[in-house]
Amino acid sequence: MKYKIFLISIGDVQETILNEISSGLQEVFGTISVSILPRSVSLPKSSFNSYRQQYNSSVILDHLQKLFNFPTQTKVLGIANVDLYVPELNFVFGEALLGGNVAVISLKRLFPEFYGHSPNHELFVSRAIKEAVHELGHSFGLSHCENKRCVMHFSNSILDTDAKEKYFCSQCKSKLYLLGVNVAQS
Repeated sequence: MKYKIFLISIGDVQETILNEISSGLQEVFGTISVSILPRSVSLPKSSFNSYRQQYNSSVILDHLQKLFNFPTQTKVLGIANVDLYVPELNFVFGEALLGGNVAVISLKRLFPEFYGHSPNHELFVSRAIKEAVHELGHSFGLSHCENKRCVMHFSNSILDTDAKEKYFCSQCKSKLYLLGVNVAQS
């Protein structure tokens, strides 16, 4: 099965950031084509919760699903620069339809400045790539992994994201391989 990954800006995301995430994904996913769609999409108004001052990622996923009716082997990753949540959690770094073809990540909480630290572009990009790989892993059908170094480990905080690698552990790689997805070695 020939997979493809497309990135799309949701709202205002710098092109350089999209390019850096695309390069990181290409490194991890190897033979899978990674492209940036030339247009951006707007955040659906219905995704904003004025009480929480956050955007419901599930509503955004539904919006992407309606916009992009691609086959399952095509994955669309929306990249937004707003704070995301799901009703059960205070926030999420991203969300994906398990085994589906759409996913979304937020850059908002990946910037060191969000936590009162000095800007560190390299750290920010590393975090963005990890969260992008993680959500795409879900779109390929992977669940959370117990291995704290695996990119599929659940990130409860930014410290969890920083502790894991951008690569899949051997167990998750084996699961992907069975789906016809060959990923890079860590």
